[in-house]
Amino acid sequence: MEPTELFAAAQGLPALFCISFLAASVLPLGSEWLLVLLILGGHQAPAVVVVATLGNYLGACTTYLIGILGSGFLIQKVLRLSARDSLRAQEVYRRYGVWSLLLSWLPVIGDPLCLLAGSLRTPFVPFSILVLIGKFCRYAVITLLTLQGMR
Repeated sequence: MEPTELFAAAQGLPALFCISFLAASVLPLGSEWLLVLLILGGHQAPAVVVVATLGNYLGACTTYLIGILGSGFLIQKVLRLSARDSLRAQEVYRRYGVWSLLLSWLPVIGDPLCLLAGSLRTPFVPFSILVLIGKFCRYAVITLLTLQGMR
């Protein structure tokens, strides 16, 4: 394990929150590895799921806000979304509408979906509910798989 991974694992839940937040907002990070590491290290599964979900949800809300602000600079330079990723998200959003936000946890299209929801002025309450459900389900499934693997 690399020193940065060891450091993050040693910081526990606060590190999980930060990495989960950043993974859903500005940096191409994954938070699943730390979630698994913390569970294997003895952290309580419900606490790990809640912290990861909350961090990732708030990161998605940040991306939604960037979509509302609509600045090309923020979208291209901060989020670094390619035209291809943006087109994929638009296709999914056109096909499934607001329900596509249940897929906000997916790599590649998840962040663009949140950005698109903001730029299309999707009401915040449905955005929040659907994104929160999607993020929670992702971390809950990863946690259940990790716990099954420990048996």
